[in-house]
Amino acid sequence: MGMHGTTILALEHKGTIAVAGDGQITLNDSVVKHHAKKVRRIYNDKIIVGFAGATADALNLSERLEKKLERYNGNLTRSAVELARDWRTDKYLRRLDALMVAVDETRMFLISGNGDVIEPDEGMVGIGSGGTTALAAAGALVKNTNMGAEDIVREAMRIASSICIYTNDSITVEVIETDSSSS
Repeated sequence: MGMHGTTILALEHKGTIAVAGDGQITLNDSVVKHHAKKVRRIYNDKIIVGFAGATADALNLSERLEKKLERYNGNLTRSAVELARDWRTDKYLRRLDALMVAVDETRMFLISGNGDVIEPDEGMVGIGSGGTTALAAAGALVKNTNMGAEDIVREAMRIASSICIYTNDSITVEVIETDSSSS
């Protein structure tokens, strides 16, 4: 699913998870907003979500994920699986055009309308039109610098914004400290 209009990057590095998103909203071939917030905290600020795709659809999915989290006492894995199941099987939800990244202090998931709940192998995931560019930049920065997670996602997003016409450099970052100190 190729989303136009955003880039979201999530990275777990050195005991920190950082999720970044750009602020550009594009309608057809025009930029209509420069400072949208596509990364936010939900469920008592314990979960960070970032979304790519149609804004109303993404907000709908974010609200549905929060309801699942409330139902399953904050269990992100169970909530993500239940949301993906509903998204894939419900006639209305199937038409929603978005991808979502959801993280807590221990897990990171990419959630799609195809029923996918993917936990990335390398502790990083990128979605949206500039997602692969941001992901590649983050991977290079992890391997070749001593930067922390927040600085890496900011720089990777800046790099993506210089290449992807649907991504700008108005970047929102949310951070969660983890128990691990793996690099």
